[in-house]
Amino acid sequence: MKARLDSSLQFYQTALNLQAQRQQLIASNIANADTPNYKARDIDFRGALKNALGQGLAPLALATSAQGHLGAAQQMPFQAYTHYRKSVQDSVDGNTVNMDVERAAFAENSLHYEASVNFISSLLRGMQTAISGQ
Repeated sequence: MKARLDSSLQFYQTALNLQAQRQQLIASNIANADTPNYKARDIDFRGALKNALGQGLAPLALATSAQGHLGAAQQMPFQAYTHYRKSVQDSVDGNTVNMDVERAAFAENSLHYEASVNFISSLLRGMQTAISGQ
């Protein structure tokens, strides 16, 4: 029973992790809206989710040339699916952040995250009701 519960919740855990990572990336874009030559980034949600479900969430192997380099645990687990967002309108200083696009993406991702959390809560309440019989 425990294995079945774990496997059914693995999808939602992976989706929440990916949505949280995307939210951080979008927030970083917004924070760097005035930084010259900053390139806006986003995550290919579908590709990253499909890969994570197929392979699990193993950290990416990083090549290091010195012992002091950062390890994989400090990197984004979905970094391979991070891409630069196409510029809607070129900026004089080379910055590709469009605040309208970023705000819309931030709001959309927030709604998806909240919906996922609500769905998981509903699923767990249903399981608790089935177990307790009330």
